Amino acid sequence: MADISVVILTHNEQQHIERCLKSLLAITPHLFVVDSFSTDNTVAIAQKLGAVVVQNEWVSYAFQFNFGLRNNPFQTTWVMRMDADEYVLPELAREINAKIPDLSPGTSGVFLKRRVIFMDQWIKRGGYYPIWLLRIWRSGSGTCEELWMDEHIKLSSGTVVNFENDIVDHNLNNLTWWTQKHNNYAIREVIDLLDVKYNFAQVDAVAPRFWGTQEQRKRYLKIKYASLPLFTRPILYFLYRYFIKLGIFDGRKGLIWHFLQGLWYRFLVDAKLFEVYLRAGKDKDQIIEFFKNEYQRDLTRKN
Repeated sequence: MADISVVILTHNEQQHIERCLKSLLAITPHLFVVDSFSTDNTVAIAQKLGAVVVQNEWVSYAFQFNFGLRNNPFQTTWVMRMDADEYVLPELAREINAKIPDLSPGTSGVFLKRRVIFMDQWIKRGGYYPIWLLRIWRSGSGTCEELWMDEHIKLSSGTVVNFENDIVDHNLNNLTWWTQKHNNYAIREVIDLLDVKYNFAQVDAVAPRFWGTQEQRKRYLKIKYASLPLFTRPILYFLYRYFIKLGIFDGRKGLIWHFLQGLWYRFLVDAKLFEVYLRAGKDKDQIIEFFKNEYQRDLTRKN
């Protein structure tokens, strides 16, 4: 097994946590779950499978994950980030066990491919596979960006490598849950887009570069996306994904995915952003006050 510990955040994940942890036990017994006071059987299931579980009040994903990094009870060479509704393919588990011990001292991070399963179908097109994510890094060399949305792991030094096999994102909740979650995500996405314009956060973030890693390119493209006109950009983005990136060949389930995630969700973000400007204007201080009054409760929801 690899000298690696895994940090997983949970809140009412009894549908997913057993699948996630069992897949990780092929890599390491060092499983650390940071739970935000689940009311289902998440904690009991995790503890039964040998995970160390602590509970901490939720503020944001980045805050909670950095709490997990600071309080990780395992002194391992490497740290891995996983979501509770993800799991590691057996091929990736074998690859991690084989390659991690042989990485050079100058290598501090590993990018993994994520495949998304929606309505039990692998979304292969529309620019949604492969998605490269920095999920493994040397202990002490990475932290989570303190952003409300699209937070990435930022390395302090070293080079990165890509592994060949996949983690799988397969959420088992229904579509009502999915749309409610994305309604809450939309609020955080609005803050992220406003931060592009007003630089609210002033955090040490992944540098935007078109020719950099996928995370750097994503940050660069988000800045460009933020400069496009409201309500026009989600339509352009959907057409790009569905036709140019061939999402049309993902079938009916793919149409639901690309329409909801690529158009409906992003149109909702623009509608909420329009509401902010309508009610608070474009003054930075007024916008901050508006969010405190209108959305503070929503911002601290787990999903």
